[in-house]
Amino acid sequence: MKRTFDIIFSLFSAIFLIPIILTIILVIKLTSRGPILYWSDRIGKNNIIFKMPKFRTMRVGTPVLPTHLMTSADRYLTPIGSFLRKTSLDEIPQLWSILKGDMSVVGPRPALFNQEDLIALRTQLEIHTLVPGLTGWAQINGRDSLPISEKVLWDKEYAQKRSFLFDCYIFVKTFQKVFFEKNVSH
Repeated sequence: MKRTFDIIFSLFSAIFLIPIILTIILVIKLTSRGPILYWSDRIGKNNIIFKMPKFRTMRVGTPVLPTHLMTSADRYLTPIGSFLRKTSLDEIPQLWSILKGDMSVVGPRPALFNQEDLIALRTQLEIHTLVPGLTGWAQINGRDSLPISEKVLWDKEYAQKRSFLFDCYIFVKTFQKVFFEKNVSH
């Protein structure tokens, strides 16, 4: 049921969001040089690396680090990068990853390939066996503000409680968090 929901959700969302997608593409092209999409190496189910697309919010040549580990991350943002991140509009291209099956609508957020501490903790607690998500339990309980150890505890709780209804709850809460911009660092 989860995979069927993922496919239906991503197809309908992509169609519904076409005007927004086209606007974002145009504004990215008009305000900064470089590609429209940024393809990030992420850790998927069973710690397999996959390419996850996002609308590019950082300037070309930005170090490949989690934003919270950068000094003065704001200086790397494109003119609309902060807005795209705060509204989570930079995440729209991940609908492609959901369609492909690399991601789900709800699950632990995929770690960057170089976040060894996060990957190790998730593997130790068998969270790595889950398909990563566009949003997740840790996302709505702190997002960018959580230390890795706490994020993994939220992921573990998700793994223990997961169900279609719990996913629906997380999905609805995600919209509330994004709308009120809670715990978004950029």
